[in-house]
Amino acid sequence: MVSQIATVKEDLVAVSVSGNLEKHDYDQIIPVLEMKIAQFGKINLYWEMIGLEGWHLSGLWQDLKFDVKHINNFRKIAIVGDKKWEEWIATMIRPFTTAEVKYYNELQREDAMAWVSH
Repeated sequence: MVSQIATVKEDLVAVSVSGNLEKHDYDQIIPVLEMKIAQFGKINLYWEMIGLEGWHLSGLWQDLKFDVKHINNFRKIAIVGDKKWEEWIATMIRPFTTAEVKYYNELQREDAMAWVSH
């Protein structure tokens, strides 16, 4: 499941994901991301993964296609999670993007939002 989190910064997209991500989840959020990228060129992303179980193949494919196309359209990416493998994801994407990427645990949500908002 994907839910957009309201923000006051126009060049920031904040998203909460949980459960198993499928294609229809990405169909909801990708247009928002692409609209902001078209408007600002580079954006910041807050990606909260509390309760994320994983990806169905269709969701993983959508994610990979988007990432390849837009990996350098981000300035900052804050990843908030509650599992060790989510921290590993943050570490693994750093070499493939020009964005600053930071991982925060679920108790650091406010810190993550503050960092990615500035």
